[in-house]
Amino acid sequence: MKFVSYQIENKHRSGLLINGQVYDLMHHAAQIGLELPATMLELLMMEESGMDIAKKVEAAIVKGKIGTSIPDPHLLAPVPNPTSCRDAYAFRQHVATARRNRGVDMIPEFDQFPIFYFTNHNAIYGPGDITVENDHLFKLDFELEVAVVIGKRGKNIPSSKADEYIAGFTIMNDLSARRLQMEEMKLNLGPAKGKDFATTIGPWLVTPDELVDLKVETAFGNSYNLKMEAFHNRQPVSLGNMKDMNWTFAEIIERCSYGTEIFPGDVIGSGTVGTGCYLELNGTWALQAKESGEPFEPIWLEQGDEIELKIEGLGSLTNRIRKSKKNYSILEKKKTT
Repeated sequence: MKFVSYQIENKHRSGLLINGQVYDLMHHAAQIGLELPATMLELLMMEESGMDIAKKVEAAIVKGKIGTSIPDPHLLAPVPNPTSCRDAYAFRQHVATARRNRGVDMIPEFDQFPIFYFTNHNAIYGPGDITVENDHLFKLDFELEVAVVIGKRGKNIPSSKADEYIAGFTIMNDLSARRLQMEEMKLNLGPAKGKDFATTIGPWLVTPDELVDLKVETAFGNSYNLKMEAFHNRQPVSLGNMKDMNWTFAEIIERCSYGTEIFPGDVIGSGTVGTGCYLELNGTWALQAKESGEPFEPIWLEQGDEIELKIEGLGSLTNRIRKSKKNYSILEKKKTT
């Protein structure tokens, strides 16, 4: 199944995407005598029972027994109000290349355990315009990632069982204000203000059964052979594959759930795929320019730019950068000695 969330009359509603059309889940469940809640988060909270009912609704729509699609729905993030949002660090190529570009050695601990950080689950957006402040436009970056949404509550989940807790997959763009991030990370805490203003996910949530033909089984959970691409103002800038994750989502979930519960609606990102952000790409291009003696000007996202992320089987997530009308800077409030 492919789930979406859309907005109608300032309310969030959950829907099914079938043959390119969106069908309201609660409404169509009622048409076959079943009951579902209005929002995606409420549906996820039902765990397996909610998914079973949704499958029956989908089957009835496909068979033509019911079904009036929503005309021109305004899509939101698949889970507009997730219970939490973590982001991991699963692609070794990205980490190693970014560190090489800075002239530092690879961290040996990367190969010992997966890590993650919490970002702002109240700043999750879907496709469309993203409004940022003045300071975010200093080295504004995208990050090409895949994310999972948790569908079952659990604690101390072993990697051998963790794939069962994944409700679905979606595209994630972990937008990053690199100047803010670089300054605050010098204090060895964070990332914080460089990250917490906007993360986009979407355009829909794809259940694991939809990707079974692209599944790659490993000793530590499933991976998937999904091509990942990024386009900046329609020009290709990044190319990778989800199967290159050095830590599977099963291993990441095992780590996330150690000693604490994870909940339906939690979002967990993969971290940036190799070549999947300008922080990495600019560093590589700068080294190449230095070797060739050519001039080099770093590239970042600007006001009015479009960034599109595509992942095979998961669709295309497109956002346009808009500058806030407020002229406000937190960088100008830094104290000096």
